[in-house]
Amino acid sequence: MLSTKPYLIRALWTWCCDAGFTPYMTVFVDEHCQIPLDYVQDGTVTLNLSPAATGQLDLGNEWITLNARFGGVPRELMFPVGAVIGIFARENGAGMEFAYEPTATPGPGEPASAPTLTAVDRQHDAGTASADKVATKSGRPPHLQRIK
Repeated sequence: MLSTKPYLIRALWTWCCDAGFTPYMTVFVDEHCQIPLDYVQDGTVTLNLSPAATGQLDLGNEWITLNARFGGVPRELMFPVGAVIGIFARENGAGMEFAYEPTATPGPGEPASAPTLTAVDRQHDAGTASADKVATKSGRPPHLQRIK
């Protein structure tokens, strides 16, 4: 099922900017997050996502990417949407908290695990019905009938 989390994040970010507030986002930092670890406290970091503080902000459905400065040093940040645990307005605290969702999909630039195939021996017995020929108890192929 499609998650509502990225849509709520984008909506709250837009609301903060339209209302003249500063959008702040709290991220739970895990192995998938590309965030300067010097600024992580208790496993989380709170980021200023205002248009003046970020560059190339992309609030995607799976990943959030942006450019920001930490101590005057420009950095590229990338983290999964599942790592976002809150977005709020700095001025009044209005916003929303989310549950941490561990990432199951690789991020941009991470190698995806390739699907594997295994060989299956297909044995044909004369006494069994073929998988290609399906029949019902009456011996006729199944069919659908519309009932009003």
